[in-house]
Amino acid sequence: MTLLLRWINRIEEAVIGLLLVSITLLVFVEVVMRFGFNTGISWVQEATLLMSAWFVLFGISYGLKVGAHINVDAVVRLLPEQGQRIAAVIAISLGLVYCGLFIYGSWIYLAKMKKIGIPLEDIPVPIWLAHSILIIGLGMLVLRLLLLMWAVIQGRALGFPHGRELQESIERAEEVAGRSDAAQGERA
Repeated sequence: MTLLLRWINRIEEAVIGLLLVSITLLVFVEVVMRFGFNTGISWVQEATLLMSAWFVLFGISYGLKVGAHINVDAVVRLLPEQGQRIAAVIAISLGLVYCGLFIYGSWIYLAKMKKIGIPLEDIPVPIWLAHSILIIGLGMLVLRLLLLMWAVIQGRALGFPHGRELQESIERAEEVAGRSDAAQGERA
């Protein structure tokens, strides 16, 4: 199982990196073509829009994994550990319900698009295939939520992972204040 998760993590990171580089290059080329040569590539706008959607939907699950999402947990942190775990399980359960509803709706939408057979406007790709990230991205989020729930149930986590922005900001402010005090001491 651990090997599978490592493999999924690497693929997820590679896809996110590839999408970011591809979007950047395509937009750069399109800007040069339009403003430098007064022409353009007809499919770039649609491609970058789709790649941005893929980037965001892959990024949601990756953000949960690395703790990049904003948490509002001031009240939850006042609870004892067991209360924090219960609140986390409730929040994760609600997230899973949301994902389930969204996946269900996406499945219906993609099935209709496949049945109709509509291609994208500028790229000869079926729309259902291009929009399949709805299920893929939310499926990845479900996987991350289930892994988090298991960690909370086992006692390895209290809740959603979160970044250390506040702690890092405080450390940075203290570092800057320390340099400022040292500089004033040297001048005196």
